[in-house]
Amino acid sequence: MQKLSRLFKITLGPALLLLAALSVHAQAQNPSATVPIRAVVTVVGKNYTEPPKVTKDDVQVYDGKDKLTVSEWVPAQGDRGALDFAVVIDEETSTDLGLQLNDIKDFIKETPAGTRVAVFYAANGTVKIASDFTADHDAAAKSVRLPLGNGGAYSSDYLSVIDLMKRWPATNGRREMLLVADGIDRFRGDFPSSPDLDTAIARAQRSGIIIHTIFARGVGFIGRNFFRASLGQSNLSKIAEETGGESFFQGMETPIAYAPFLKQLNFVLNNQYLVTALNKPAKKAGLRRIRVRTEIGGVDISAPESWWVPAAGGAE
Repeated sequence: MQKLSRLFKITLGPALLLLAALSVHAQAQNPSATVPIRAVVTVVGKNYTEPPKVTKDDVQVYDGKDKLTVSEWVPAQGDRGALDFAVVIDEETSTDLGLQLNDIKDFIKETPAGTRVAVFYAANGTVKIASDFTADHDAAAKSVRLPLGNGGAYSSDYLSVIDLMKRWPATNGRREMLLVADGIDRFRGDFPSSPDLDTAIARAQRSGIIIHTIFARGVGFIGRNFFRASLGQSNLSKIAEETGGESFFQGMETPIAYAPFLKQLNFVLNNQYLVTALNKPAKKAGLRRIRVRTEIGGVDISAPESWWVPAAGGAE
């Protein structure tokens, strides 16, 4: 009987292992065992030059060590190029920004065809509409004005950004914004970082909103304080990097001209892809760290650092 038992284990063991392997393979091939996760990814050449062609087969998407199947890699162009773009200017920005207003207006006029542009001013933890989303770029550009150059009771760029995201109309296209500010949280402080910064980042990642930033010196003693300005720039860099956006600054002063930076940003908007990958459903829907890589040389890829992964059955 013992010999028969050992023989049974010897013959049946490999069969069970084979069945287990086939089961895992079947789950990997079964779409019902995965859920789609989506993001907008930017692909540019070094120093904002034209990138080499990057196809779906050239891209790898990872959740931890797990390589995911990329089911869609489509240029955000033509009928897939819809974009809602918001320009958000902090009212506490120095009125020296007047030197750069024409650069901002020209950027709005030159945004990709089919883009709906809106202009908002951030104040008191909310945003005021100067021009709602419109395909009339000239009209949106005309709504750009000097910031008031004064403070408010709840002066936090990140509360204002959160307020805008809460009210942003639903769309099937891309949603991106440019935040013009010094990044300093005058309401709740920003050492080591603004308490509302991570909340704003998480909401943007959950909503698929990309946040670009450009530094503009703020008013008052705080705006001239080197230490606080450094923290503000760090905040602006973080919110851009973790949402897949670009961050622009030049020292601790408002750049003499925004045009070179905004030209780069326009180049970014014209070199984005809509990406869908298949991932294992989460036990509870939430954000997960996702990496996007390519082995093609001379390419810079920007993507949100965390993507929303739904639970099985689409449960939140």
